[in-house]
Amino acid sequence: MNRPTALMLIAFALAVFGIYRAVYLPGMLVGPLEPLLLVGFLLQAACGIVAAFGVWRGASWAPLVIILLGASIALTAVFEVLIGMIAYLRALLDAVVGIIITLLMASYVGRGGSSRTKGRAG
Repeated sequence: MNRPTALMLIAFALAVFGIYRAVYLPGMLVGPLEPLLLVGFLLQAACGIVAAFGVWRGASWAPLVIILLGASIALTAVFEVLIGMIAYLRALLDAVVGIIITLLMASYVGRGGSSRTKGRAG
């Protein structure tokens, strides 16, 4: 698979993840409000969608937003443990897998610079 195709697949996956997390938000506004959990899912949705846009456009800041997505996944898992929604081992798994995948994606996206600017002069 060539690099531009892989980058478009990464952008698509990030957008789908961001939209998937955004779907959680309306349901969280009904009933008792857990502000930390709401902020965590809001950050995941925003970072996923913004990172998808950045990867799609070939922006230099895209790897940073992908890393912020991984951090928000880990922090949301911690929030879920603090309020008793999930067990700590499940949260640890979510956090570790989220961080590893986002670091791998960020390193791939950041490697070689933007595919749109390659071959251009100055």
